[in-house]
Amino acid sequence: MVKHTMGETCVPINSQRVITLSLSTLGNVLALGIKPIATTNEVHEGEKSLTFVPGKTEGIKFLGLSQPNLEATLQLKPDLIIGVDWFKPIYPLLSKIAPTVLGELYYPTWEKYLSFVAEVLGKQETEKALWQRYYQRIEELKLALGNRYQDKKISFIYVGSKQIDVATKNSFAGSILRDALLQRPASQDIEVPYGYFPISLEELEKADGDILFVATSSSGGKEFLEKTQRNPLWKNLKAVQENHVYFVNFTAWAATHMLGTDAVIDDLLKYLVNTP
Repeated sequence: MVKHTMGETCVPINSQRVITLSLSTLGNVLALGIKPIATTNEVHEGEKSLTFVPGKTEGIKFLGLSQPNLEATLQLKPDLIIGVDWFKPIYPLLSKIAPTVLGELYYPTWEKYLSFVAEVLGKQETEKALWQRYYQRIEELKLALGNRYQDKKISFIYVGSKQIDVATKNSFAGSILRDALLQRPASQDIEVPYGYFPISLEELEKADGDILFVATSSSGGKEFLEKTQRNPLWKNLKAVQENHVYFVNFTAWAATHMLGTDAVIDDLLKYLVNTP
């Protein structure tokens, strides 16, 4: 029996036909060593974008953007469906197809959602090993960084098709920056719901730092980024003037799952340690 946001559900031991709802669930299930048979994907259309890790999602069926195709879900005959709490409206339908559990992703943290998924799958020992490896990599990163960034502020923003979102310290990437003891600008060294807040072009100073990481979340995001880069306020940013703006993968830096931590740490090593 597993407690979750919709009550209690009896789940099978050693599930063989798992369906994941959300990229966060998909990433955590893959990190825990299980390959689901199908998943939803709220970020991009098309199976090629299910995750940023090559080869990880080959053979996994695509059930839909955000909402799963219920008929396709039924035909796959899953023995377990795992998702996040924004699927509450269709929970009664999902639970008729297979045992379904929904966890809280953003509250309180993405780390606790990983623990929830590990509990559902009976993979607590694997989760412990994942955390041991994560903290080992964090220690290696801190050693490589040394003290060269002790007085530097690290900024991170998402650029969508119509707006810019600033990631705060309780975002996914923010939690990794925190663990690596990297400092954030005052405007970002806060906690807000979901870990980010929108800014207008007139508020671009809130995106500034000694180092600026930028991710675009859609094809339209690239166009909006180009428009933003032509703005004099963008050109006045310290990170822009000192050529310390680095472009990273949105699906990795907004991952909210253990599979994404490696990509973020790799980028921090690449740009903060190995870039002249």
